Amino acid sequence: MTHYQIVIIGGGTGGIMVAAQLKRADTALKIAVIEPSSEHYYQPAWTLVGAGTYDMKKTVRKEGQFIPKGVTWIQDAATKIDPTSNTVGTSHSGDISYEYLVVAPGLVMDLDGIPGLRDSLGKDGVCSNYTDPEYTWEVLQNFKGGNAVFTQPNTPIKCGGAPQKIMYLAEDFFRKQGLREKTNVIFATPGSVIFGVPDFAKTLNKIIQERDIFFKPFYNPTKIDPINKKVHFTYSQAGVNSCIGTEDSKINETISGETEIIMPYDMLHLAPPQKAPDFIRNSPIVHQEGPSKGWVKTDIHSLQHEDFPNIFALGDVAALPTAKTGAAIRKQAPVVVANLLHMIKEGSLSSLSYEGYSSCPLVTGYGKMVLAEFKYNNVRDSDPILSKLMDTSKEQYALWLLKKYGLPYLYWNKMLRGKM
Repeated sequence: MTHYQIVIIGGGTGGIMVAAQLKRADTALKIAVIEPSSEHYYQPAWTLVGAGTYDMKKTVRKEGQFIPKGVTWIQDAATKIDPTSNTVGTSHSGDISYEYLVVAPGLVMDLDGIPGLRDSLGKDGVCSNYTDPEYTWEVLQNFKGGNAVFTQPNTPIKCGGAPQKIMYLAEDFFRKQGLREKTNVIFATPGSVIFGVPDFAKTLNKIIQERDIFFKPFYNPTKIDPINKKVHFTYSQAGVNSCIGTEDSKINETISGETEIIMPYDMLHLAPPQKAPDFIRNSPIVHQEGPSKGWVKTDIHSLQHEDFPNIFALGDVAALPTAKTGAAIRKQAPVVVANLLHMIKEGSLSSLSYEGYSSCPLVTGYGKMVLAEFKYNNVRDSDPILSKLMDTSKEQYALWLLKKYGLPYLYWNKMLRGKM
């Protein structure tokens, strides 16, 4: 077959959840999932892998286990989208046509987005949980003291809290190893605050102060010099054209010119710059200009494409003003499914609306976690049941258990089966 009622690009969290929920609602639907990978990863656990408290092998399973019964798996890579002819091009399977298209291919790491990143990553203390969490754990075990620098790019990234999660865990690890007095733990971010939702920011700011962590806002990483083990930043505070006065002698950072800061590192953990896959960025379904350039042009409530009503998008690739997380997809998938079913039967959208929910399980140490749940405009949106049992804006051991054991179980057995 080369024509399907619904074609889904991407067999990750979003694509599989939508396929599973659609099939549970109507077994007669003719659905295809285009996904080249034979393996499916539970990436939220990679933070714990990087801290030596989770087995990497437990984060991967065979993709075929999660393709719903009755759904065709086209194990191939999408190469182009033509919304005027309702077709998706593939590497080896030709053009696949559709009546409705769901776009959920995730995003990709842009290892050339920071000069020096590609050459330095994965060796000599430069690591990333986004690419190889097992090497992060190796770096932590071999660390002897000095500057432990944690940073992130100025692009959108999946799970925006992940760069600071591993920072908190590393700080805790150094303390347990008797290395803390020899170590400067530094979190350098292009952002202006540690977290955008005030209730959770209050807790995190207190943690940073109590644990003597250097917090460096407005630090945009621009270059890695692996030979001299230095990372370069541009100081990017709005309205400030000079970084004079920000130089910190304790960590031996220096100023070059008006806006460049150079910081030595003994360990450097990065979230690489991230972007939509090339076939998405080069397609007519993305924003062509503006701050959302290159991301799929999507109504933020219906998740329907703004120009092509038979296309929906969810997950990391969608241009939505909320965090790119699996928790966000859990709330997005039912909206896409309800709207697709209503479009097929009634020719119009359903009444279901996505309000921007996302969550960030902020691991703040071994056995400690804050569960940050929020919706559009950084409004707190905590689970009503959990909120009755505990204050999720405070560090809780029960939330750590949820992160390590509960969420992986729910992911593999409920979310991917279309049961939640």
